[in-house]
Amino acid sequence: MTGTSEPPLRITPDMLLSRRLDFERRMRRFPPVTAGIIAVLVLVFALELRLGAVGSRAAIIAMGALVRERVAAGEVWRLLTAPLLHGGVEHLVGNAIALYILGLVCEHAFGPGQLVLLYAASGLAGSVASLVTSAGPSVGASGAIFGLQGAAIVLFRAQRERLLLRDRRVGLVLLLWALFTIAGGLMDPYIDNGAHIGGALGGALVARGLHPVVLSPLGGEQARRLRRRLWLVAALYAYTVLAWVRG
Repeated sequence: MTGTSEPPLRITPDMLLSRRLDFERRMRRFPPVTAGIIAVLVLVFALELRLGAVGSRAAIIAMGALVRERVAAGEVWRLLTAPLLHGGVEHLVGNAIALYILGLVCEHAFGPGQLVLLYAASGLAGSVASLVTSAGPSVGASGAIFGLQGAAIVLFRAQRERLLLRDRRVGLVLLLWALFTIAGGLMDPYIDNGAHIGGALGGALVARGLHPVVLSPLGGEQARRLRRRLWLVAALYAYTVLAWVRG
């Protein structure tokens, strides 16, 4: 021994990565529920084209766009039909790409059932915020998609000590999409930035009550509570479809 001691070893974050769960590990390349939602949006848009709703203010309102005076008159089902509609091909494609990426993340993080709950609640929150900030008409799934983004941010901040996110480029892509979508809201009369903000806040709030199944499975009571909430979502959409068809 020389009598001189070595300097203490500094513990860096890289040394602790082994204690964190690799988020991308075992992530499905094809998220089935997310793909199903995208398929519904594409089918609805095909119906819009067939009925000549795209590009016509009167036709897209008749199709189910969100309009403040119509909701005030009792057509509350528009809160859920508006997120199913789109104002054009570019609008739909941009939303579908972002939905696929964020749906992939959230379906892996929260599981299929909680993803459905999160998406529906975010879309509804976006529609409510849209009513407050704009008379309409407005359409688009971006409010619900911003909700998924808000939920992902809440998840990774809350679980930053337990989850390792390797590919940070996804975050950059989604940031660019968000900026592009907000810019579109300034130029396209059918795209409402109020819905984007409302959806993001709604998704962030809902995410606080969700269980990250990527870390541990749902417990028995949690699963039962989720099933009850999914039945409520199903009932709301059943009412919406019935009112939509009659309207």
